Amino acid sequence: MTEQQSLDRSSGWSEPRPTACLVLADGTVLEGFGLGATGRAVGEVCFNTAMTGYEEILTDPSYAGQIITFTFPHIGNVGANEEDIETVNLAATPGARGVVLRAAITQPSNYRATRHLDEWLKRRGIIGLSGVDTRALTRLIREKGTPNAVIAHEPSGRFDLDALKEEARAWPGLVGMDLVPMVTCGQRFTWDETPWEWGRGYGRQDDPQFHVVAIDYGIKRNILRLLAGSGCKVTVVPAQTSAEDILAMKPDGVFLSNGPGDPAATGEYAVPVIRRIVDSGVPTFGICLGHQMLGLALGARTVKMRQGHHGANHPVKDLTTGKVEITSMNHGFAVDRDSLPAGVEETHVSLFDGSNCGLALKDRPVFSVQYHPEASPGPRDSHYLFRRFTDLMRERKRG
Repeated sequence: MTEQQSLDRSSGWSEPRPTACLVLADGTVLEGFGLGATGRAVGEVCFNTAMTGYEEILTDPSYAGQIITFTFPHIGNVGANEEDIETVNLAATPGARGVVLRAAITQPSNYRATRHLDEWLKRRGIIGLSGVDTRALTRLIREKGTPNAVIAHEPSGRFDLDALKEEARAWPGLVGMDLVPMVTCGQRFTWDETPWEWGRGYGRQDDPQFHVVAIDYGIKRNILRLLAGSGCKVTVVPAQTSAEDILAMKPDGVFLSNGPGDPAATGEYAVPVIRRIVDSGVPTFGICLGHQMLGLALGARTVKMRQGHHGANHPVKDLTTGKVEITSMNHGFAVDRDSLPAGVEETHVSLFDGSNCGLALKDRPVFSVQYHPEASPGPRDSHYLFRRFTDLMRERKRG
């Protein structure tokens, strides 16, 4: 199938018949071949530039409400397994609503694979589309911003395109949308699993030095593993847990997790809690959505980005050390750096577009970053942030 055939059904080719399509809100139709679950799903289309870690990406709760286009053409060649899933709440939404690929999925070639990615997508209810020009789609997103769209998979190849276009146009988009209730845990639980090690697998933290309460806005497993591996007993609580309940657990530190949707919408109930925690003086560390809502709690604004940052190769400068780290990112909203109030220091900045990627309070043990320092997927340059967090807790305990 040629690029024109994948982008325009009017080209007149008859075989093979397309079995899936992506219908954008502006009426653009991209056709190809279905994989994964059948049916349809609506969401915001973004592109991810990572070359590895597709399973971690597809199970990142921060992708709830989104359809992921992978710019790397070879997705699925190492299969899927049960160890690389990042979703903590398996009863919640699986993460991404759909996936768009350039090439068909090959047979898995990796000793850790337990199933073909196509079967894995079916089991998780994720709709897939392959055989389209992902470069053209990526260019469209870069020029026009992230579009709303419907992804549909029907083995018969029969689609009501007018109805799909209307559904895409009618979807309100992520601005103003609180998606955290879809991904947060239903009740409090304790986490003690530590990071994976070659030849040993995952370990257990049986001698913690600190107690951290992690507020689950859509937290990832490897974040919890790195906290546990840093000497923490971790108590995970639902997103709407009150500040009084959190502080009653007498934590040494509070962690504000990643998550999906508009931070201003989730902030309606989360920001007052974060303000109370900050005022208590407990060391606080936030990432991604947690970073954005911390910014709101401190008096800054958040803005919707044109295309967002999604990938594992984003250079960020740590202004506190002068070092540059390569980071993993997944966000469509950002803290407006020009709105940071007095007393709040910008600590990290994107070297791609100059956007804010970190902040800290000058007079309290509170800091956050926009990116994903747990490296699932991505480089491990940012693991030092977990040590920075434990250092703050250690200093407070000594003081």
